[in-house]
Amino acid sequence: MLLKIGELARLTGLTVRTLHHYDSIGLLSPSARTQAGYRLYQHGDMARLHRIMALRKFGLPLAEIATSLASSDLPLSGIVAKQIAMLDQQLAQASRLRTRLLVLQTQLEQGQEPELAEWLTTMEQMTMYDKYFTQEEVRQLPMLNDAAAEQEWQTLVARVRALMDTGAAATSAEAQALGTEWMVKLVRDTSAHPGLFARLDTMHGQEPGMQARTGIDAQLMRFVTSAFGASRIALYRPFLDDAEYAYLQANYGRRASQWPALIAAVRAAFDKQTPADDPAVLALARQWRALFQSYAGTAPTTQLKFRQAHQQEPRLMEGSFVTPALIAYLAPAMAIVAHESRGTL
Repeated sequence: MLLKIGELARLTGLTVRTLHHYDSIGLLSPSARTQAGYRLYQHGDMARLHRIMALRKFGLPLAEIATSLASSDLPLSGIVAKQIAMLDQQLAQASRLRTRLLVLQTQLEQGQEPELAEWLTTMEQMTMYDKYFTQEEVRQLPMLNDAAAEQEWQTLVARVRALMDTGAAATSAEAQALGTEWMVKLVRDTSAHPGLFARLDTMHGQEPGMQARTGIDAQLMRFVTSAFGASRIALYRPFLDDAEYAYLQANYGRRASQWPALIAAVRAAFDKQTPADDPAVLALARQWRALFQSYAGTAPTTQLKFRQAHQQEPRLMEGSFVTPALIAYLAPAMAIVAHESRGTL
């Protein structure tokens, strides 16, 4: 059975424009065409289209989907299993809200007035996530909708809190290990998406109810951030002389809070494949350069040592939302900015 593009769009809920785009970028080309040149899709095209639609639901950009489809280790059964897991997360989230509503219903039917906290917690669950994430994005955040993931985070929060209560410094080896574990887990549980992390960070900062429910308050986050920073500083040590290391220690955390939003913005430009010479990308590159120089200094020889550190010490990428693909994407814009700084443009 052959389907014209309009029929396929109607049956799948996609738009003709979307299918045209998939064809133009080589993501999904029709198996046949009519003598007049109209696209015709057949049964064999459906498995590939299912993969594409599923991976889009998982939040992958089209460039990464193309790479995944080119791989031989992407069985459709595995994708369907992930879809089922995603639906299970949705059901679990809905089930928790339903349980809370049933408690309220029972209290009201018995003529009881629910406590104010009960009302507020229920309404918070109904609306809070919607302020920061789409429903699709919530499904990509296990910490918000998966009971097992939530339990893991509660255990990790308790371990960090216990260490803080002993009076341990954020620079201690145990704190550094916990800080790294925290960030690695955070990357995993946000699907390695810096935009989701940036909004999750904003939600925790602006929602007292979220802080109370998770135990992740501003004090704990400062401790984790400082511990993770200390672990990065320690990894740079073998590559720097004493003066360079002292400068790093004094300045590494000074502008650290600006990195999440910047990385998220670069990821958004990467997903859209905005050209490197676009003014918006160049502005991001200038900001990236400024933040890098805030702790690495402006000496080219010292900056080279930092780059060598990243090449030779893979642990520097642990817990980071910066990927090799992201660095490669930004590199041309960084080169342009470097030329600007030398007055050669």
